[in-house]
Amino acid sequence: MQVALFITCVNDTLFPGTGKAVVSLLRRLGCDVDFPAAQTCCGQMHVNTGYREEGVRLARHFTEVFAGYDAVVAPSGSCAAMVREQYPKLAKPGSRGAAAIAEVAPKVYELSEFLIDVLKVEDVGAYFPHRVTYHPTCHSLRGLHLGDRPTRLLRNVRGLELVPLPGSEECCGFGGTFAVKNPAVSAAMGADKTRNILDTGAEVLCAADNSCLMHIGGTLRRQKTGVRTMHLAEILASTEETQ
Repeated sequence: MQVALFITCVNDTLFPGTGKAVVSLLRRLGCDVDFPAAQTCCGQMHVNTGYREEGVRLARHFTEVFAGYDAVVAPSGSCAAMVREQYPKLAKPGSRGAAAIAEVAPKVYELSEFLIDVLKVEDVGAYFPHRVTYHPTCHSLRGLHLGDRPTRLLRNVRGLELVPLPGSEECCGFGGTFAVKNPAVSAAMGADKTRNILDTGAEVLCAADNSCLMHIGGTLRRQKTGVRTMHLAEILASTEETQ
């Protein structure tokens, strides 16, 4: 299977280790993984803040870059949801852009979706001997409806103890530009999420979006909690040799 990695802006600039983990994991599972160097931002920030024409341009570029692959995998529920949910609304019905989106968008998957729905695997051969709690990010929960896919994968990681997160379905307060426009509210929501995380006694907080982990992790570090944040891909890529 020819798979393209859609790295996303946040991962490319701040968390390159997550992209490397996705490639390592997918190759371990037998996928032929490619990284199209011409990829850019998916346009989510632009569309969400009213720059629709810029979003249309970026959507057009996205479909050109990722055309021809069997699947496009993103370590982000937020950006995968942008392509699948918002792109079809950007193109004029019956246009070449609409046809290109209809061809590419259904092949875009968040990582856990791809593993469970396409590769049909729940045990990826990972080893991670730590106490972990999982935060379902808003786009993965309400946009892509990932359900229990990430936790099914985590439960099959050898050595990992998965503990439920109280109030798990509550937003962490990041929300992209929301955190910039409403910093006080964003910080208060982050504090609530942090308190729930500490109540679990977990060593590691896991999620499918590094943007949310960045927001929550900032609060965890400022409070000197000692709780680490890790993307789902990094845990699933872990083996006894990497510990």
